[in-house]
Amino acid sequence: MKIITYNVNGIRAAITKGLLTWVKATNADVLCFQEIKASTDQISAEAFKELGYTSYAFPAQKKGYSGVAIFTKEVPKHVEYGCGIEKYDFEGRVLRADYSNFSIMNVYMPSGSSGEDRQLFKFEWMEDFFTYVNELRKTIPHLIVCGDFNICHQAIDIHNPKSNAKTSGFLPEEREWMSKLFDSGFIDGFRHFNKEPHHYTWWSYRAGSRGKNLGWRIDYHAVTKEMESRLKRSVILPDAIHSDHCPVLLEIIP
Repeated sequence: MKIITYNVNGIRAAITKGLLTWVKATNADVLCFQEIKASTDQISAEAFKELGYTSYAFPAQKKGYSGVAIFTKEVPKHVEYGCGIEKYDFEGRVLRADYSNFSIMNVYMPSGSSGEDRQLFKFEWMEDFFTYVNELRKTIPHLIVCGDFNICHQAIDIHNPKSNAKTSGFLPEEREWMSKLFDSGFIDGFRHFNKEPHHYTWWSYRAGSRGKNLGWRIDYHAVTKEMESRLKRSVILPDAIHSDHCPVLLEIIP
């Protein structure tokens, strides 16, 4: 079973750049898109249906901002919209699909790069989400949390760790939180299979960063340890160029 996470940076814009052709060729079982920047009636559900997917979207209340969507070939037993915390659900940050023997949570974690207020909001999210997801594991032990985490975990995950040491997304507090998450019983799906450097999922649009591979790895599949034996492979797909991010594929044994 192939599960892809992808911050599309606007689903409508990505479709104009050939996203649907790519989706057809990739033929994943589940697509988790973040930052869709679209309302439910703007996500081209019919076009995805023609490709064999059922669509579920949780947009932000603010138009053209944030939002997550799941496109899935197998219809879930249940879909949970939001995490029950109003300030995060207002921004459309969490969507979960429950299947017969595991669940996929699609998450778009806040960025703190726009200023101090948003960084504080991000810190609040980190603590609240950590509590939420570990409480959820008590009832859903087989859980994949995928999405744009907006954090690089280790120095290996960023092209220039020294100069970015005080940059949002690579702050000590953020990196420590990622360690805490993985220490609490989650596996970094990509690093489980690949320990090598220079694998990134986001590049700035400035200074030709993508062509030079000056990137950050901020998109993840965090998989509960209960699912470790079901992990088959994980790869980053940098040739997909519909966004400033690229997709990450996780393959599991259903």
